[in-house]
Amino acid sequence: MSSSSSEIRSRRGKGAPALETRFDRRLGEILAHATDVFCDKGYEGASMRDLSRASGMSLAGLYHYFGSKERLLYLIQKHTFSTIVEELKKRLADVADPEERIRIFVQNHLEYFVTNQSGLKVLAHEDEALKNGFNSEVAAIKREYYRICLKLMEDLKRERKQDFNSRTAVMSLFGMINWIYTWYNPRQDGTAKDLAKQMSAIILSGVGCSSSARIGHTRRPSSKALSSRAVRRRSRERARDLQSAPGTTHRAKRIL
Repeated sequence: MSSSSSEIRSRRGKGAPALETRFDRRLGEILAHATDVFCDKGYEGASMRDLSRASGMSLAGLYHYFGSKERLLYLIQKHTFSTIVEELKKRLADVADPEERIRIFVQNHLEYFVTNQSGLKVLAHEDEALKNGFNSEVAAIKREYYRICLKLMEDLKRERKQDFNSRTAVMSLFGMINWIYTWYNPRQDGTAKDLAKQMSAIILSGVGCSSSARIGHTRRPSSKALSSRAVRRRSRERARDLQSAPGTTHRAKRIL
């Protein structure tokens, strides 16, 4: 908008709460429509006219209040990350157990994005689209979110007296939870709570296994392992044969 939402609210005077509620509701609607447009067309492919049609706001009004589509993308990202961080802090406030705190982190993230998958796609694909100073505030919120998760991993490591790379664990976790929009199906994968339970178990079990790993240390294969090489080789050959068989299709999956 041409001025921030806080500036607009400060001018309302008496009766501000009701007006503020209507303002916030309308702003949320506009951002939701803009998110859908960016999701369908991509940030570069979307125009202000597309955003005007989707939101129901006149093109002149859209320019008056927002100025550019970049500001809309900025508001989408700021609103999304601020909402997630604020809700996460509330949920963590009264919980001390390190494992439970990580479960809360995962569930909080998934509960938001399972119902906002288009938003997650926009955040993932348009991460570097913000320029002209818009990205600095959003980047600060992202860093805070990362630091919260990193501290949760450090607390878990101390509690368990384990030795694993906390940064690797955090980035692996983000790799899981940030790409659900490419495959999540509620009929197959359950609710956000179901998904969070499974993903939390994977990450909590995984960091436990990683603590015993020794990078750079090579063990000599046992005779049993050596004898199974031929089996593995035949398995790989069989897999290649199946892939090249008529009727077999390949679908490339984008990964982080």
